[in-house]
Amino acid sequence: MRDEAIDLCGQVDFTRTDAMPLLERDAQFRFACAGCGNCCRGREDIVLSGYDLWRIAARLRLPPQIVARGYCRSSIGRVSHLPVLRLAPVKENRNNCPFLTENHCAIHEAEPLVCALYPLAQEISRAGEVHYFLQPTGCGGQVIEAKVQDYLARYDVPAREAIDVRWAQTCMALEDTVEQLEAVLSPVLVRRMQAKLWQALYFGYDYAQDYLPQLEANLQTRTWNCTN
Repeated sequence: MRDEAIDLCGQVDFTRTDAMPLLERDAQFRFACAGCGNCCRGREDIVLSGYDLWRIAARLRLPPQIVARGYCRSSIGRVSHLPVLRLAPVKENRNNCPFLTENHCAIHEAEPLVCALYPLAQEISRAGEVHYFLQPTGCGGQVIEAKVQDYLARYDVPAREAIDVRWAQTCMALEDTVEQLEAVLSPVLVRRMQAKLWQALYFGYDYAQDYLPQLEANLQTRTWNCTN
């Protein structure tokens, strides 16, 4: 999958349809799962937030930038104009997720939000409203039925929701700023700005320290005009 087809929200051409309505927290949903692990194979659209990368770095006890270099593919979003980081499938291993080991996730305790939610997906508005919807699946197998709130709690999603909202709102605000700056900056300064964004959003973190205070500090101390 080419870089321009992927942005911070996943595949650029994805549109939620009427067949994927937003679900209330107490709504029931059902899906079929064969336990085959195919949802971890051939996926090139597992986009990581800065918090996802920080969690994986803490699990592996490696600096975030080292994790990104070893397990991810990086690009600049065609729509967002922001850094985009996604897991890089291993072509030599049937295009599996780099963390898939014999149908099991080697970083299950720190799996990305996209993976923890599946087959649900998350939608966050500029106002910070969080909604979930059911993605279509085609694996077959055992039918699983659950309430949305119970399924989310099972994977500790509510515990990270406030951080996910802060990340989403940060990125939405930066999209507007960065696009305007790109229109007036030289190519050299645009590249310098992008380097600062990579540090602020993904790499400038200590996995031994809490994530959110570091994000706030990065946003306060970094400037995007890149004239200095």
